[in-house]
Amino acid sequence: MTTAHVTTSQCAAPHYTYTPPIFTLSLFHRRAYNLRVKMARFLVVLLAVCVVPAIVSARLVSEPFHLQGFVYCDTCRCGYETDATEYMAGATVRIECRGKDSDKVTFTTEAVTGQDGRWSVDVASDRGDDTCDAILVKSKNPECATPNAGRDRARVILTRNNGMTSSIRYANNMGFLKRIPLANCQQILQKYQETEEDI
Repeated sequence: MTTAHVTTSQCAAPHYTYTPPIFTLSLFHRRAYNLRVKMARFLVVLLAVCVVPAIVSARLVSEPFHLQGFVYCDTCRCGYETDATEYMAGATVRIECRGKDSDKVTFTTEAVTGQDGRWSVDVASDRGDDTCDAILVKSKNPECATPNAGRDRARVILTRNNGMTSSIRYANNMGFLKRIPLANCQQILQKYQETEEDI
């Protein structure tokens, strides 16, 4: 009797490496790219809306106010500036700020006018919580040393909270009255009266 021998093949099973479809990878990369683009746009908008204004605001806050104005002598004692008005050198002006609620003086400084009658002073801090005025203190000219009531002080704005971004601020001109009016004041005032009548 013959016995049959069965030989089993020792060949290993084939090994397959899975490769995702090209379409799937391409779609994934597109979505990732689009997401990065959206994030970049968002960061640009965030920078424009928040960071840039903050930098500008910080620069403005750190920049002092430059306040200026003029002091004149009302040579005709008429209460306003005319062609005969003289701008005074050596006059002293005080800048005074008071708390809006307490009326307590919170800031004060002084300035002296130059040859052209102009005074100027720098104020380092924002006075948004205060009420500030420029006030005539004294005249160097004894012949023109009486403050003109109503023209002896001027309200000044020393804050950026009202929308004014410029650091240069101007006070209205303030004046002293001459002790003895000029001889030709009558003619000068007559000219202004005629101008008003024409209007």
